[in-house]
Amino acid sequence: MGWVNEARLTRRRLLGGIGSAAIAAGLAGCGSSAKPAGAPSVTAAPASPSQSAGPTPTPSAKPSPTAIDDAALRRKIASLLVVGFRGETVASDDWIMRAIADGLGGVILFDQDQLTKTRRNIASPSQVTTLIRTLKKAAPGRLIVSVDQEGGQIARLNPGDGFAATKSQADIGAANSTATTRAWAQGLVHELTSVGFNLNFAPVVDLNINRSNPAIGALDRSFSANPDVVVACATEEIKVHRSAGVRTVLKHFPGLGSATGNTDFGVVDVSKTWKPIELEPYQKLIKADSVDSIMAAHVLNHQLDPKLPASLSHAVVHDLLRVKLGWTGPVVSDDMQAVAISSKYGRSEATTMAVEAGVDMLVFANQETYNTKIVSETIDTVLALVHSGKVTLAQINQSVARVDQLRP
Repeated sequence: MGWVNEARLTRRRLLGGIGSAAIAAGLAGCGSSAKPAGAPSVTAAPASPSQSAGPTPTPSAKPSPTAIDDAALRRKIASLLVVGFRGETVASDDWIMRAIADGLGGVILFDQDQLTKTRRNIASPSQVTTLIRTLKKAAPGRLIVSVDQEGGQIARLNPGDGFAATKSQADIGAANSTATTRAWAQGLVHELTSVGFNLNFAPVVDLNINRSNPAIGALDRSFSANPDVVVACATEEIKVHRSAGVRTVLKHFPGLGSATGNTDFGVVDVSKTWKPIELEPYQKLIKADSVDSIMAAHVLNHQLDPKLPASLSHAVVHDLLRVKLGWTGPVVSDDMQAVAISSKYGRSEATTMAVEAGVDMLVFANQETYNTKIVSETIDTVLALVHSGKVTLAQINQSVARVDQLRP
């Protein structure tokens, strides 16, 4: 997510050079024909020896399928969603408060509303503090309250609303100093914790391959084109967040740094520009246990999947990220209402594909469109997937356990 307001900027060959034989060997197997997540394996039953004599045995009763507690399952599914809403204040009967009381897992706050071009959730430190306290009261001790606070132009908490100015990731990467990175991250985290946020959609670990990239390079969102610099800065930033009890989200997997477009506003294809070295920050940070969660981008990369964007691709989310890179924690979607997705897929279709791909937490920013029924509609979609057998209860339970790692 990297929206940029027009009035004020506040938002958003294949096997060489990666240095990992496991990744290189696996990329060739990342095809769209991979078995969907949760699909059962089929094994032929062995033939029974024939009986020459004796009475025909009475067939045993066929076991009935395990009953599904729809009410409990709806709450589990709700806990996997993070949703945006309008309002600097909320009342107990507002739709977002009812959704939280019914199990909604998290919310995401913005300073500006993309559709109305007006202020949305953030006006001042005291106002945000009160808003977050009210939201948390509907779900004591478990609500994820998130924001995009990368620094620089992508900072929802900014001087226009009474918060401190922050340097960009590009500025910090250029300094390439542990002390500088630490001090910068401490400033970011102080603003987050002072008002009550517990999840930050940062840091960006895309490599600055295309400096004119409208989604990354042109907005100074990348630490560097050098993966070692990216890893060093991200490591320090994540460490500071963790020490304050704030979780982070690496983005945008499997790499958006070479893009020539922004997935918030259109389909972006990096098939001809993406390089395997873009996986290196993820590989190294995962190995170092410096990752809380990873965002799957809505980017098309035919080197990895010939048809689907990364966020909807089993080949990318499961085969590459989980199997080849070894990530076992939460996978988070980019905004499921982004134009890169909504221009090609319906809401239900996109939700289905993301869940089947192995995404654990679905984000609906309610920025490109505003839908107060998005929670119930998404729950209905996933519930139907479970009832149809396309997604198992075990998969839902596993996603719940992973997302719970991000809770306070």
